[in-house]
Amino acid sequence: MYAIIRAGGKQAKVREGDVLDVERIKGTGKVSYTPLLIVADDGSIVSDPATLKKASVTAEIIGEAKGLKIDIFKYKAKTGYRRRQGHRQKYTTIKVTAIKTPGVSKKKAEPAAAASDTGDQEA
Repeated sequence: MYAIIRAGGKQAKVREGDVLDVERIKGTGKVSYTPLLIVADDGSIVSDPATLKKASVTAEIIGEAKGLKIDIFKYKAKTGYRRRQGHRQKYTTIKVTAIKTPGVSKKKAEPAAAASDTGDQEA
């Protein structure tokens, strides 16, 4: 199952256990997001706003990081106009712990040993 969330003005596709960088969140502990879309393992899609209001994606904050440095340089020829500016975005690293949806069931894993071992193999 995966969900699409909005974090920091951007959208991200997340599954349980994913680690991703989002724009900076002040604080520590856990955060919760209201998903925009949920797709279950069996292919069913939940996009009803009434159902999505009850759903939630919870994540725990792992740490903070800085992005790459962006250099901004403005220049106009023959006028002596030069402006230099830099920017380095700050990000928060989060780990998705749970996707909770009322009415959508998780697909249970079937035992792989029973399906792969037939016992009738010749050498």
